[in-house]
Amino acid sequence: MGLNAILRAAALSFAALCLSLGASVSAQDVGGDVSGGAGIFRAKNPETKKKPGTAKPANRTTGPTNPRASNVAERVEDLLDKGNEARDARKFTEAEDAYKEVLKLKPRDARAAYGLGNVYSDQRRWDEAEAAYRNSVAWAPANADAYVALSAALVQPRSGGDNAKRFADAESFARRSVQLDPKNAVGWDRLGVALQARGLANSETEHSYRRAIELDPQFAVAYAHLARMLNKVRPAEAAPLYDKAIELAKDPATLNLIAESLQAEQLWPQSEPVMKKALELDARNPTSLMLMGRYLVVYKKYEEAEPYLKSATEVSSHAFVPFLLLGRAYLGMDRFGEAEATYEQASAFAAAGEKKQLAGLYGFEGVGDGYLKSNQKDKAIRAFQRALELDPGNTGAAQKLAKARAN
Repeated sequence: MGLNAILRAAALSFAALCLSLGASVSAQDVGGDVSGGAGIFRAKNPETKKKPGTAKPANRTTGPTNPRASNVAERVEDLLDKGNEARDARKFTEAEDAYKEVLKLKPRDARAAYGLGNVYSDQRRWDEAEAAYRNSVAWAPANADAYVALSAALVQPRSGGDNAKRFADAESFARRSVQLDPKNAVGWDRLGVALQARGLANSETEHSYRRAIELDPQFAVAYAHLARMLNKVRPAEAAPLYDKAIELAKDPATLNLIAESLQAEQLWPQSEPVMKKALELDARNPTSLMLMGRYLVVYKKYEEAEPYLKSATEVSSHAFVPFLLLGRAYLGMDRFGEAEATYEQASAFAAAGEKKQLAGLYGFEGVGDGYLKSNQKDKAIRAFQRALELDPGNTGAAQKLAKARAN
């Protein structure tokens, strides 16, 4: 069945399906922002002298002229290669260590900062990715790819902070990327994404996506982004674009983008076969695992979600969302001890706004409720206390804590 038919039926069928399955699709219930649509983006690896051609070169000075400097330069190139190879193998800790070692040897190496941003982006550690990419563009202001990567990081959904400022910056950096490289299809696509993140689904947004497609007719991601935008205003035009994106998608990252776009439009069932295809290509892809787990949590298929989300936390061991979703699955299965422990792991990576999620009804407060229902008052008190440590303004947890102590 093509997406033309799917999209025509979506408005009626999704509501009915949610009712029949009892699925809640609120952002809090699935443990994070489900509006999505920012798009999965995998930046190129930084270029090295030994393996050129993987990215545009950052600003580099003339080579060293003394043996000691030459040894340092050689070591820098070796470490960059090591970081790139580890990243491609999803050995994120090794990649992070290698790029950081470069910065110890050469503190303002833009390529190492860019590589760090890539590692953090792959794990959806957006605050750290943003900081690394900002360093990269500051140290190599003529590298269009770094501006593209920074723009992509800035539009990703995050709890708390000044989203309006981030989205405005994302637009500015995307514009800079196409100024530096007007024929970069990815840059034009990211400009469209940044404009849409600001709520500007207008002619310029559409032009940006169409320009990306014009520059690269095989660019599946741009078709998916254009389809997502048109689905809100001219849905009949969106369906064939989604079909085209799926036809062209040959790698997990692109399939993830399409699946995330479908989920953003509340087309959850239609995202499932796309995610399955991605996982057939790469069974350990952390984003594919997270998206599949999120889909199953939405439909309260918690036992099915557990193995996907456990794998996601193993592959991407410092990312907040997989742990949060896994805790939500345990909470849904009334496995309160495991939920509590998993939320505690998530707290180590939580930003300020994310800590409020952890403290809420689908976090430690919910764990406390579960413990109370199973007559484990001491554990409930502990969970409510933890909720208040993370979010002192959580009045619900405060009231429940006081009541539990009084009884």
